[in-house]
Amino acid sequence: MAAVKAVQVTKKEEAMTRSIAMEKVRNIGIIAHIDAGKTTVTERILHHTGRTYKIGGVDEGTAVMDWMDQERERGITIMAAATTCQWDDHRINIIDTPGHVDFTAEVERSLRVLDGGVVVLDAVAGVEAQSEMVWRQADRYRVSRICFVNKMDRVGADFFRTISTIESRLGAVAVPVQLPLGCEANFRGVIDLIQQKALVFQDDLQAPLRVEEIPDAEIEAVAKWRQHLVERLAENDDVLLLPYLEGQELSASDIQNALRRAVAANKVVPVMCGSALRGKGIIPLLNAIVDYLPSPLDVPPVVGQDPTGEKEIPCSPSDDEPVAALAFKVVSDPFMGRLIYMRVYSGCIQSGTQLLNTAKGKRERIGRLYLMHSNRREELTVAEAGSIVAAVGLRGTSTGDTLCSPARPVVFESIRFAEPVLSMAIEPRAKADAEKLEDVLGKLVDEDPSFKVRQDSETGQALIMGMGELHLEVMVERMAREFSIRVNVGKPRVAYREAITREVESEGRFVRQTGGRGQFGHVWLKLAPGERGDGFKFVDAIKGGVVPREYISVIQSGAREALETGGPAGYPVVDVTVTAFDGSYHEVDSSELAFKIASSMAVKNGLPKAKPVLLEPIMKLEITTPSQFTGEMIGDLNARRARIERIDTQGDSTIIGCHIPLGETFGIATALRSLSQGRVTHTMEFFRYEQVPASVAEQLTKS
Repeated sequence: MAAVKAVQVTKKEEAMTRSIAMEKVRNIGIIAHIDAGKTTVTERILHHTGRTYKIGGVDEGTAVMDWMDQERERGITIMAAATTCQWDDHRINIIDTPGHVDFTAEVERSLRVLDGGVVVLDAVAGVEAQSEMVWRQADRYRVSRICFVNKMDRVGADFFRTISTIESRLGAVAVPVQLPLGCEANFRGVIDLIQQKALVFQDDLQAPLRVEEIPDAEIEAVAKWRQHLVERLAENDDVLLLPYLEGQELSASDIQNALRRAVAANKVVPVMCGSALRGKGIIPLLNAIVDYLPSPLDVPPVVGQDPTGEKEIPCSPSDDEPVAALAFKVVSDPFMGRLIYMRVYSGCIQSGTQLLNTAKGKRERIGRLYLMHSNRREELTVAEAGSIVAAVGLRGTSTGDTLCSPARPVVFESIRFAEPVLSMAIEPRAKADAEKLEDVLGKLVDEDPSFKVRQDSETGQALIMGMGELHLEVMVERMAREFSIRVNVGKPRVAYREAITREVESEGRFVRQTGGRGQFGHVWLKLAPGERGDGFKFVDAIKGGVVPREYISVIQSGAREALETGGPAGYPVVDVTVTAFDGSYHEVDSSELAFKIASSMAVKNGLPKAKPVLLEPIMKLEITTPSQFTGEMIGDLNARRARIERIDTQGDSTIIGCHIPLGETFGIATALRSLSQGRVTHTMEFFRYEQVPASVAEQLTKS
């Protein structure tokens, strides 16, 4: 990663480092499908709030938030970037997230620490595949949302169709708080349904909004949609329900307060519109972020557990509470070392503070604290509750670790990331780079939990594993650009898995006698298939002390490692419950090593008898094509073993949703383009692992 630049803090920026009331803090993310305009929205927000004085553009490669060379060259966001700005005496901490499915881990860890989000939707395409994925991620972390329908000035833009796709595809209660004034080339403003005023945008971004009366032609539509807004709020807000049923006249402030409560409770989603590229709709969006998205005080306190896992500990967002923070991102900087991004949930952290890392069980000292603005930094002396900051000096802290006051140890739920689905072999072009490559791969794994590395025991090559071809391609480019290591890469390989289909009992006995003290380990294990996605589970059913307690953990470790090294077909075995139920030991010769080897032997002996099957990653693929090419598309998908799930029509286009094996998708982009004269678009995301058909599995095992 390029160096984080030190900057001179201006008086305006210095004001943001001072204390600000908790109710005036907003921690939000900008999330969406790729190319919906997330980064453009963020750039316009920064300009309107005075954080930047020159408007950055994605197409020109000048976006402040897309600071990596690869981001500017490709025109996409690869790494989530954090920044802070002020609006209407409020501090808004913003994380701009990637839209491409290969970098979904960046979205996952960002949403984990946010209170609210702005979901950007394309007014032409509506809700797209990646929009659904980020929506589910936000649901998982109970993040309150506002929808911003972008690109209202494009041909084919349809505000109301987009609202219907929000309701049908996302299952959300979408409540428009604005109506567009005009559409496509005639888009010139919005009508505020709460204040009942027309807001007309000027071509000059510096010019204020022109507030006008609602045009006569729009009065009927405004009355209809305002009534719709009030009805939805009354259904989802008990405070507003009674005056509504009594027929009382509701003021704008009544509606705003009810909307804020409903948004914080995740019951409704306000929908706004604009054109970020032209700077239209950004000021009303900023007002909505302040008015409707929750502060740290408006969401329930984050609940952790004590290190034993027996007691829950709520961490209230107060500066007077003991410190509790979650590390959600690691950045390796060549000059500063490791930068740890963290969300402070309670208490105040000062430079030099010593905190307990409960995940590692070690104390660490905060070196310096920074407020981040993309790849720039501003030094802080204190990070208050509700802040999102970066720290240096935490050498042992990783993504998902909890940092807290030693006086109140607490453990937050860690962040779960999807397993990699694609791998490729790499080796340094120069032998002198071999040791350096190992160090560089360690840094990249430290930064990105969805990127993994392992050694191929047969070839001795390093295998890098990621979420897709683009993910691995970006990592290889980073090795060359940031660390000056050029590597040779093999062809991408699908990350197949194995799973067992029947329960078996297996014995592992390891005995070595060398004249002096020997080695003795003996264990009986039961291997049982688990539910798909359950992963590895271990059950201790040893009774009567036939195996001492100190050897149980190494039995678990030996079983886990044996499953990871691969089953009969050579692929890692997943979704297995291992139960240790019997065994024996020798008072002198037994050791941890002996029992670990015995456990591994028991697993290896039992796997062939458990009737293992091969699993392959299945991808969720969505294709948008002109309707005349629908037949060709379906024919190609059927040849690739795809299962068609739905076919929808949208104007002159057809949207095909299907599930397809990852191994059948190589070269699919070129094939689809040739079948549609280059007019098709597609998105793909990981869905789940499924059993490989017997005929295909036979070919794979032979190869």
